[in-house]
Amino acid sequence: MIKKILSNLHIALLLFSINFAFADINQTDISGNIKSEIKNIDENINSNNWIIAYENYNNYQILNDKKEELDYKIRRLTKKTSLTNEQKIKLQSYKDELSGINNKLLLLGEYDSEPFKKLLSPNKIENQPNITNPLGIFYALSYQEKLRIDQKEFHDRYSSLNDLISDLETRKTMLENLVKASSNNKENYKELEKTTKLIATFEPLKEIIETTKNVYDKKIYEIKSNLTDNIAKESKKLIIVGIIIGIFFGLLLLTKYITRRYITEPEKIYSINKALNVTFIIFTVLVLLFAYIENVGYLVTILGFASAGIAIALKEWFMSIMGWFVIFFGNSIHLGDRIRFLKDGNEYLGDVIDISLLKITILEDITLTTFDRNRRAGRVVYIPNNYVFTNMIANYSHEGLDTVWDGIDYTITFDSNINKAAEITKEIATKYSKTFADNTKRNLNKLRRKYHFKNIKVEPRIFTLISPYGIKISVWYLTNSYATLSLRSTISASIVNAIKKEDDITLAYPTQAINMSEDKQKYIYESPTEDIK
Repeated sequence: MIKKILSNLHIALLLFSINFAFADINQTDISGNIKSEIKNIDENINSNNWIIAYENYNNYQILNDKKEELDYKIRRLTKKTSLTNEQKIKLQSYKDELSGINNKLLLLGEYDSEPFKKLLSPNKIENQPNITNPLGIFYALSYQEKLRIDQKEFHDRYSSLNDLISDLETRKTMLENLVKASSNNKENYKELEKTTKLIATFEPLKEIIETTKNVYDKKIYEIKSNLTDNIAKESKKLIIVGIIIGIFFGLLLLTKYITRRYITEPEKIYSINKALNVTFIIFTVLVLLFAYIENVGYLVTILGFASAGIAIALKEWFMSIMGWFVIFFGNSIHLGDRIRFLKDGNEYLGDVIDISLLKITILEDITLTTFDRNRRAGRVVYIPNNYVFTNMIANYSHEGLDTVWDGIDYTITFDSNINKAAEITKEIATKYSKTFADNTKRNLNKLRRKYHFKNIKVEPRIFTLISPYGIKISVWYLTNSYATLSLRSTISASIVNAIKKEDDITLAYPTQAINMSEDKQKYIYESPTEDIK
């Protein structure tokens, strides 16, 4: 019986020892799992901006205490009258260490007293933009995007603080369980106290940042609402202005299309297009001024005071614009007209190829002027519009009157048949200028409604005048202003050929009279460069 009792007791003790061993193994596994989870949580906590700011604050305080301690040691050593080599080395090491600490404190200067001030304060809200023009819409949209980014950043700080407190609470619970499950609780108690202290530090911040967030969100919401209303208002104004300008632009295109369809004269098409373009620009500027300038009267006042200065500083431009109005509305110069312009003794003759707000552009042609004087042609010449007030500008093709009087002079000897020479010359001039004479007469009759003409004579005119070397025959005829030189060439050749066929007509050259005797004179007609015998 005793043996049986002892046997049962032995078995019971064996089972108890086995259960105790398994319990110890289970407890060890639980502690390892908790420590592993705490390690994972610590990774999140250590990367949190709030913990980083807190650690920087602690580091600043530690470094500051270390600095005070080093200052005290350095003062003690420097007060001594003499130092041993060991003390000198120690003093220098203190100074080097102090220099490093000062550099670190300089970097951590913002964490000296209020480590969470920067994290608790949202970014400063700039002044709300005032939308008064279309460009203000883009600025307002950019401002709204900046507000959204700043708001999101502050919300992220708030969420980060909540996550930190939640992780610290979880860490605290795990440490409490670890204390219960572990036999060596000294280190665990220390970590638990540290975690509890951190929770006590960050819990009040949560309330502060939550209150700040609510106020900040309301202020941003109010600003965004005002900006949205202002953007909608300005967009509506922009659409209305765009519709008005678009309608006027459509009318401009329609008018240009009708002009090209029903008007065939290029000059009139050009003038109408110029007038339409200028009108459209002026209308657009006025619409924009009245739409986007709040106080137009103020602008007019400024322009009134500035007009005198503008007139002096931009005198040439201002006079050119006035000259353009005179040219355009005075109907004196048109596109395609042939004009002559004199400036400082220089003469320019060409066809008008453009009339802009500031200048007239002409293209030189080969004419009698370029033949006799310039010996150049084909140049593009720019004439400022203000020259219509100060210089002489001749129009060779005004109001369709594109013909001018041109003349050819030649000399015959005194003993030539003067009447016959004049008659031949007139016949040739009449033959080649008849078409131009008829056109001139027709155009002058049209101009009688606008100008006063006493008489209209378009036939060639012949003048016989005495010159030092004979009788000068001068013929004047009407020719096209664009082909003066070519007709002069044709008529000149015809006159010379006709004169050569006549025996009683001799072309005269510069001559000299030599008295050979008292009763006889001999006239020798020769070139001055030839020898006289």
